[in-house]
Amino acid sequence: MLAFLCLILHLAGAYGSTSKGKTIIILAGQSNMSGRGGVHNNTWDGVVPLQSQPNPSILRLTANLTWVEAHEPLHKDIDVHATCGVGPGMAFANRLLERDPGLGPLGLVPCAVGGPRGTSISEWGRGTFLYKQLLRRAKVARRDGGSIRGMLWYQGESDTVSEVDARMYKIRLVNLFRNLRADLGTPSLPIVHIYKRPSSKGRDGLEHTMTLGMSKWYRVPVLNYPNQNIFSANI
Repeated sequence: MLAFLCLILHLAGAYGSTSKGKTIIILAGQSNMSGRGGVHNNTWDGVVPLQSQPNPSILRLTANLTWVEAHEPLHKDIDVHATCGVGPGMAFANRLLERDPGLGPLGLVPCAVGGPRGTSISEWGRGTFLYKQLLRRAKVARRDGGSIRGMLWYQGESDTVSEVDARMYKIRLVNLFRNLRADLGTPSLPIVHIYKRPSSKGRDGLEHTMTLGMSKWYRVPVLNYPNQNIFSANI
């Protein structure tokens, strides 16, 4: 969770209460970002943790591109082929406002799609439906004067099914981040890459995260490039 703190400090320190318009945060990735907390047998139990409660200063961009007060499930009209529950977006937004109440209003832009089988990094490449949808939603979000000041990325499990995909994950993800920054005109956009434990060190001496695929484990490299405003957070 240190990466979350790094992004909080970056956002609050760089913009603070002098920000004008919405502080926009993009939420992207697959099922864990869109939210599966409290979902059992395709039904959400409706329980919202204290840290994920609604706040009048936290808004959500709906599927029809209008702003409404945010509440769980954030992705209910985005990740429409699965039952959505609690994800990390509201907890992050509440923590951000707790640190600096003058930072709001916060505008969350849900873009994550997990569906029943997840989405691979290749499905997020430049020119794909998911990529274009993210760009469209992000650009609409800042039309009324808001600024995109961060992105939470939580994805990768679907890329552990194939060893080839696991080995290619790092370069594909870096390319995705570079392309998004270029196409959004935000070359220094802070990005938090969230990944799942357990982790271990591979033969190359670098830390990897291992995520359970359909039949076995494949290692996916962990990204940690603070000098590029990319932070990794394991949970």
